[in-house]
Amino acid sequence: MDKKTKMRGEEQETQTSTGTDRQTAGAQSLRRGLQLLRLLAERQEEGALLGELVEATGLERPTAYRLLCCLEEERFAERHPQHKRYRLGLDALQLGAAVGEKAPVVDLVMPVMKKLARLSGDTVFLIVQQGDFTVCLHREEGPFPVRVFTTVPGQRRLLGIGAGGLALMAQMSDETIRDIYNRRSALYADCGMTLAKLTSAIEKARKKGYAEIVDTITVGVSGVGCAFPLPFGAEAALSFGAISSRMHAGRRAELGKVLQEELGTL
Repeated sequence: MDKKTKMRGEEQETQTSTGTDRQTAGAQSLRRGLQLLRLLAERQEEGALLGELVEATGLERPTAYRLLCCLEEERFAERHPQHKRYRLGLDALQLGAAVGEKAPVVDLVMPVMKKLARLSGDTVFLIVQQGDFTVCLHREEGPFPVRVFTTVPGQRRLLGIGAGGLALMAQMSDETIRDIYNRRSALYADCGMTLAKLTSAIEKARKKGYAEIVDTITVGVSGVGCAFPLPFGAEAALSFGAISSRMHAGRRAELGKVLQEELGTL
C-alpha cells in the first residue's frame, strides 16, 4: 500500500468515526429530551422545577436547562413565569391527544365507556400500561354535576396509584410488582405508598375482581377499576372516579360488579 492510499484510508476511517460519534450524540440528546418529557407528563398537575428535573434524571444542570429551552421553543414544554415550574407545552398535549384518540383500544371500548358513564353518572377513564407507569387514553364524562378531573387524557401516573393502574398491577406476578416498586421506590415514597400498603391493596383487588382507591391521588376522590385483556395480547383497564362522599364502600362494590359485567361483553 502506497502512502497516499494509506492516508486516504485513514481519512475515511476518521470521517466514519466522526459521523458515528455525531449520530450517537444526537440519539443521546433525543433520549434525554424524551426523558424530560416523560417526567413533565408525570408531574403535569403540579409542574416541576429545574432542580427537581436535574435530580430525577441525573443530568447536569446546564444540559437539562439547554434541553428544556429547546422544548420551550418548540412548544413541547412551558415554564410558569412566576413559579418557574415546567409543564408540558401545547404541542406535547396535542400529540398525546392525537395518539389517544386514534388508538384502536379507544374505538373498541368507547361504546362501553359511554354506557358506563351514562348509567353511573360518573367519569370513566381508559388506562393502559406504559413501562412502570400508566397513561390515560380517554375520559368519558357522566352527567353527575360534580365531576372528577384528576386524570386527563395523555397523563401518566405511577402504576398502582390510580384505580386503573392498581387493577393492572393485580394481574402481575408478585415478583414483577416488587421489581417495579424497587425501581420506583422514591416515587412511591413521594406518594406515601409503601410496598406493604401496595401489596395489601393488590391482594384485595385480586379477591374482589376489581381495584379500589380512596383519597390516594387526591383527598376527597375515590375510584374503582377493573382490568381486561385486549385482542392483541396486552391489557387495559377501565375505572370510575368520583368524589368520596358519592363513592362509598357499597357503591364501589356495585360499580365494581357493573365494570366486570360490561367488560365481559367485549
